Amino acid sequence: MLKLLNLLPSSSSKLFSRYILSLSTKLPPPLTRPFSHHPATTTMSINLRTHAFAGNPLRSRTPNRVEPFSPAAAHETLKTRIAETAGESVSVNLKVLPFRNGRPLASSGSSDTWRLAWLGLEEVKRLLGANLSADSFVYLGYDADEDSVYWAIDLSRESSLVAEFGAMKLCFVELRTLMVATDWVDLKAMGSLAIAGHARALLEWYNISRFCGHCGEKTVPMEAGRRKQCSNESCKKRIYPRVDPVVIMLVIDSDNDRALLSKQSRFVPRMWSCLAGFIEPGESLEEAVRRETWEEVGIEVGEVVYHSSQPWPVGPNSMPCQLMVGFFAYAKSLEINVDKEELEDAQWHSREEVRRALTFTEYKKAQQTAAAKVEQMCKGVEKTHSLSTEFNVESGELAPMFVPGPFAIAHHLISSWAFPDKDINGIECRSKQPSGSMSNL
Repeated sequence: MLKLLNLLPSSSSKLFSRYILSLSTKLPPPLTRPFSHHPATTTMSINLRTHAFAGNPLRSRTPNRVEPFSPAAAHETLKTRIAETAGESVSVNLKVLPFRNGRPLASSGSSDTWRLAWLGLEEVKRLLGANLSADSFVYLGYDADEDSVYWAIDLSRESSLVAEFGAMKLCFVELRTLMVATDWVDLKAMGSLAIAGHARALLEWYNISRFCGHCGEKTVPMEAGRRKQCSNESCKKRIYPRVDPVVIMLVIDSDNDRALLSKQSRFVPRMWSCLAGFIEPGESLEEAVRRETWEEVGIEVGEVVYHSSQPWPVGPNSMPCQLMVGFFAYAKSLEINVDKEELEDAQWHSREEVRRALTFTEYKKAQQTAAAKVEQMCKGVEKTHSLSTEFNVESGELAPMFVPGPFAIAHHLISSWAFPDKDINGIECRSKQPSGSMSNL
């Protein structure tokens, strides 16, 4: 099945947001329950203010062009500071997050937390010398309270710096590893993850948009790297960071109290998740949910209810920022006909089976394992093991199935259906299964 991509430039983001809002008229209760870990159970739900990679603290608002922290003004300051010699007056702190092959520079302390390794501009100038240009930086945002502007830079071609960073106990870490290693109740860590995700998405887009898709001429960065423009005077096409929207849906059999979960050959063994697929040009989100469900499992869907959305910057480099748009999809037919080119299997699972899958999987242990891996990498003593180890940590007996961890929107779609009326301790609460409503995430 060929899945065409619907590309949404930045100029369309407001219209897209309005369309999402038009799907709902009420706000439901929160998606998730507070984290709790008891000896009798290992079920885990996180009281997230936002999904992983959302809630970027540097993106609270975009300043006006005349403000000192705006992209245009900040870029002028950056150019001036690059040309200055060390020791001259500093009015604004310029903090830089280096990347290498899509991996942010990180550090790890004695605890089970990681940190982004922000460098001062003077340190970056020392490392790169005459090779440094203001057009190499991408604007991420600012913190007015700290008089700081934040930037990202791609150092993939500067292989000699890896050893120098290693001597400083810093290393470039896969964003997926940092995602799993993040303590979901740590708001600062979640904010850092969102910043790193935003930076990776921008840098990957920046690297794959070097030439105009209309005339083939080189592009030049504009607005501090937040958009590009064709250098051809007769073209001057504007190019914005791309967003690839994906629908992800939990298909529900209301009459029999079941949910449909699927697995792919690339999944960790015994992991099941929701159906998902890219939106095709000319179709609505609801139409995409119904089409993808029919194509992948042969089930007809009726009502489609919006749940929440999540930026997903850990896909392939060719799609640097997917937007996962989550739905509950209510089945009108029940017979499954799996498209083997898309899925390995798909099955109906009872609510109790799904609850057990959430109970058996110890996501907190997975987070601690990944955090320990980051610490080992930064110390230069990384042990070779795959991400499957981090996702596949269980307690006691072998779990017959489990679902993605709380870093993924799939987890929250599944857990909010599995526990609609009770919190983690069995206390009655408002239903978490909305009807024609939008999440407050």
